[in-house]
Amino acid sequence: MALPFFYTGQIKIETTQFVLNEETSKHVAQVLRMQNGEQLLLTDGKGNLFTAEIVDNNRKKCIVKILTVLNHPPLVKKISIAISLVKNSARFEWFLEKATEIGVTEIFPLICSRTEKQYFRHDRMKNILISAMLQSQQTWLPVLHETIKFTEFVSTTTIQQKFIAHCEEGNLKEQLANRLTINSKESVILIGPEGDFSKEEITMALQNDYLPVSLGKTRLRTETAGVVAATILCIY
Repeated sequence: MALPFFYTGQIKIETTQFVLNEETSKHVAQVLRMQNGEQLLLTDGKGNLFTAEIVDNNRKKCIVKILTVLNHPPLVKKISIAISLVKNSARFEWFLEKATEIGVTEIFPLICSRTEKQYFRHDRMKNILISAMLQSQQTWLPVLHETIKFTEFVSTTTIQQKFIAHCEEGNLKEQLANRLTINSKESVILIGPEGDFSKEEITMALQNDYLPVSLGKTRLRTETAGVVAATILCIY
């Protein structure tokens, strides 16, 4: 049976004994009813996997002893998704969950000219990433940035491969998979809001060396487009 798996961002590699936070302690002691001597797994979201043994199953301050530390190197490819917020928060949360499971490295929530909802609960969204990371048995937590305006992001990013997925005809669009450079180690794609990017935004992206791409023959919702793009970038 797999050991229970938890996230804690405060743990250090050199740690020999660690006090779990109250939420995790309660889950260990009350929900799972784990006893002293039982083992669990911890990750700091930075590639480190700790095997620990419970020495005091206090429901508020559970103490564990670190037995082993295993470091998982980051994925060879760095995949960034810059995606507009959407009106329905649940749909954006679904995107965050799936992008984490797929293996996206960074997520940039965009404010575009047609973005309808601009309020962003960063703490809640980060917790969704954490849950998805643990569920998919990963040790690297995607970096979730604060919201950024489209114009600022497009004009400042220095990522190697840059793409924009939009619905406008023309602009020499190709399928995303056909645009990818072999052996490229980092890439970013822009995903627009309901109603797509404005013509001015598309022009600005092209002027900043973003390549126009298509994600298929059908028109996709923002969150669906984000997942499709993430899948293609991670696989190819």
